Amino acid sequence: MKKIKLTEFEWSVLKATMTIPLGQTRTYKWIARKIGQPQAVRAVGQALRKNPYPLMIPCHRVIKSNGTLGAYAGKMDGKKGRLIEIERSIVKAIGEEVSSY
Repeated sequence: MKKIKLTEFEWSVLKATMTIPLGQTRTYKWIARKIGQPQAVRAVGQALRKNPYPLMIPCHRVIKSNGTLGAYAGKMDGKKGRLIEIERSIVKAIGEEVSSY
């Protein structure tokens, strides 16, 4: 197995991202604040691009402050929005409330 080389900052971003509930979104700014680095919004985005476990660490749940989705895996191909839609339909099917920031 290949050893993943990420900085402490990058791991903190990924750990914070894992706290976002299924079907919900948070902003890059929210992540930056959560990890105690409120000015590091762009660095948060760069750290998420390095996510070695996108199936386990839901970086698609992180969006821009203006409500737009931004890129997913470095691409603007609609996958990010589709993943969020799928998650929301799952949450709706099991009857839980979905909210976004």
